Amino acid sequence: QVQLVESGGGLVQAGGSLRLSCAASGSIRSINAMGWYRQAPGKQRELVASITSRGSTNYADSVKGRFTISRDNAKNMVTLQMNSLKFEDTAVYYCAASSIVLSISGRLVDYWGQGTQVTVSS
Repeated sequence: QVQLVESGGGLVQAGGSLRLSCAASGSIRSINAMGWYRQAPGKQRELVASITSRGSTNYADSVKGRFTISRDNAKNMVTLQMNSLKFEDTAVYYCAASSIVLSISGRLVDYWGQGTQVTVSS
């Protein structure tokens, strides 16, 4: 089992920045990919960004150039730096981990965090 604990999030004005962190504990050797999904009310869940254990990253088109994902394997932590936030970034953000990859559908996710709210005011 792997436990994912998120921190960060909150309320910010459009154009501002926030940082989300996710700390993993437990059977972390089984984990390859980590990252973040988000879900806004009435919308489908969206894969925001992912990073593999080797550092290969992937971003949703909607956040490219604004969000940066990073991973500290020694600390078992993944961070999402969110800059130039927009109203449409408002959502609950979920940390996720997979022994394979983080798929768009989320079906390959093995573990989920509890979620943290990000609210961007326009």
